[in-house]
Amino acid sequence: MSPVETARMRVIVGGRVQGVWFRDSTRREALARNCSGWVRNLVSGEVEAVFEGSPVAVDSMVTWSRKGPERALVTVVQTFTEEPEGLTGFEILAT
Repeated sequence: MSPVETARMRVIVGGRVQGVWFRDSTRREALARNCSGWVRNLVSGEVEAVFEGSPVAVDSMVTWSRKGPERALVTVVQTFTEEPEGLTGFEILAT
């Protein structure tokens, strides 16, 4: 995918988002949408993720992040548009 066709969005998700399988669910959802990137817990109790892929796939992941997995209770999602870095695969990073 060329840089013109690739979007990148970083999200910070707050609420009850740790201890509810948010990171693993994010990885599975991103891979199903052919999104690359990473996800990690923050010391603040939030979850941070980066999604790279087609604009449609990235938008879909941002929309998914607003709800998260079944046990999550998302109260806020901050989004930041960034320049794509050409990431491949999707990782769960250590805190």
